[in-house]
Amino acid sequence: MIFVFLLVLNSGVFFSSQEVVEEIIAVVNDDVITRSEYEGNLRAIFQMLQSQLEGEELTKQYNLMKENLLDTMIRNMLLLQEAREKGFDVTEQVNLYIENLKKENNIETDAQLRQELRKQGMDFEAWRQELEENFLKQALIFNEVDRYIVTDDSEIVSYYKLHPEEFTEPEEYRLRVIYLSSEGKNEEELQSKKEEISRRISEGEEMADLATQYSEGPEKESQGDLGSFKKGELEKNLEEAVEKLNPGEIHPWLEARNGWYLLKLEEKKESRIRTFDEVKQEIEKKIFSERKRIKIDEYIDKLLNSNYIKIINKPSGS
Repeated sequence: MIFVFLLVLNSGVFFSSQEVVEEIIAVVNDDVITRSEYEGNLRAIFQMLQSQLEGEELTKQYNLMKENLLDTMIRNMLLLQEAREKGFDVTEQVNLYIENLKKENNIETDAQLRQELRKQGMDFEAWRQELEENFLKQALIFNEVDRYIVTDDSEIVSYYKLHPEEFTEPEEYRLRVIYLSSEGKNEEELQSKKEEISRRISEGEEMADLATQYSEGPEKESQGDLGSFKKGELEKNLEEAVEKLNPGEIHPWLEARNGWYLLKLEEKKESRIRTFDEVKQEIEKKIFSERKRIKIDEYIDKLLNSNYIKIINKPSGS
């Protein structure tokens, strides 16, 4: 959710070459949403998405968020107005958050924090105001929504029984490997090295020691230890090979990814369904979150229907 700064501005026209009055695009009770606020949020949205997405997916997500932006800004403004009307004071929470942030980042003074924020293109006072507004909305949601949501054990048990697939852990394999790259080697050279490694293993030498000597991938530094993989995470042909092994067994040389693998199954954990006690809190949080989302929508719908809202000049694409 995008939280915006609120500016109370009067509508009007140019009165002089030095005075420009903002275009108002929406009125929410005694507050307004201006064109510059809206466009500022659009820029922030694009920058955020651009750091995560590209191409068609970037365009798709941007258009979707743009379509809903004005509605989101109106909803945020209503929540903020309601929180202030109810007299919530979040000064202590804001101060505590800032102090913890300073400690976590080894910042000793507010002056240093201001400097760090400036480096990121942020104004301290505007940033603090946004923090305060976020905490105000959180306080309102807790007071009007969260504390009325109740989940009982029977619901949690029922969910656990009806959704076993959510709590099923797939098989997990811990692997050791010797990898030989095929790049820059002829077939005879590769075959000779594979046979040499296989012979030394058959004579009782440890695969871990041989991996350190022969392996040509990053696993060389860890004696060939590839770590653990859940079913479905390995390449198909590698997984099919591993599935045929018992712990301690080695699969013959297997070609994949521009090279050859000698695989050893070090450990195998069978698929299992996590116990109820293991997942009880997880289920409770899930039920609570789903119920909270519905209740927040219902609460905001009440605010939308009981407050004065007027769209004066709806931006294109919204």
